[in-house]
Amino acid sequence: MNDRHVVAESAAAVAVPEAVSALDGTGRSPSRRGAALGPVALVVAGGLSVQFGAAVAVLLMPKAGALGVVTLRLAAAAVVMLVVCRPKLRGHSRADWGTVVAFGIAMGGMNTLFYQAADRIPLGAAVTLEVLGPLVLSVVASRRLINLVWAALALCGVVLLSGGGFDRLDPVGVAYALGAGVMWAVYILFSARTGRRFPQADGLALAMVVAAALSLPLGIMESGSKLVVPSTLGLGIAVALLSSVLPYTLELMALRRLPAPTFAVLMSLEPAIAATAGFLVLDQALSTTDALAIALVIGASMGAVRSQTRGPRKR
Repeated sequence: MNDRHVVAESAAAVAVPEAVSALDGTGRSPSRRGAALGPVALVVAGGLSVQFGAAVAVLLMPKAGALGVVTLRLAAAAVVMLVVCRPKLRGHSRADWGTVVAFGIAMGGMNTLFYQAADRIPLGAAVTLEVLGPLVLSVVASRRLINLVWAALALCGVVLLSGGGFDRLDPVGVAYALGAGVMWAVYILFSARTGRRFPQADGLALAMVVAAALSLPLGIMESGSKLVVPSTLGLGIAVALLSSVLPYTLELMALRRLPAPTFAVLMSLEPAIAATAGFLVLDQALSTTDALAIALVIGASMGAVRSQTRGPRKR
């Protein structure tokens, strides 16, 4: 509990300098408002990328298997991140390396559990269950009552998007999705800590290597030589770019400028994005109930952003 409060306070404390310097003592300025909304745009863009990447991954599963897709995604993402970031291996403390390893374990666990769930239950339902982890984190970490209201509204949308219950779903898939939600919450915490300990995306690149190393044996055991088929490899690289490299980088940047509770509530947009991706890529039609659920989670996210931008101005 205390650690979560520390994360929320630390995330708020590392707001971008230009957002602070934009204050003139009499009120807000357009540049300050833009700085406050900037990380929100990063989170939304990351959500779009990861969910459309997940839809492509579902199409790839018949060829490579769920564990094979995870291996392709993480291994390709690790290679890209190492080439682009070229992280320094020297000059880091034992605590820094411990944070990176924990971040990598959370990342690998989140991906492995989620794709196991997506292999058994619909994509929208899997993301709906997974997002419960960040929602719980937002409630626990928040120190403002209004964030509890937005989290509750988002949770109503999540439940509505599920069709009012999960009894019709494969219980093993449900368990995997809930486990992925727990790992997602852990990922948020260690992503914030990694962003404070390592410059730019160095920590993310190193954590990606840890996640890839953990998933590699599992992917080889399940898929073997299927992983190196050119068409499968090409799609795996596309999934890596959409679902790992781009969204993780955007979220890491956002967490340096956005309090952890608000970030977690914004993650409630993921079921709506997943439903849209499922409709466009996987031909999964949206019902009226689904549309209402999307409206609820978007309304909750807008409320969270509004309370976040108003809070500092009042103080």
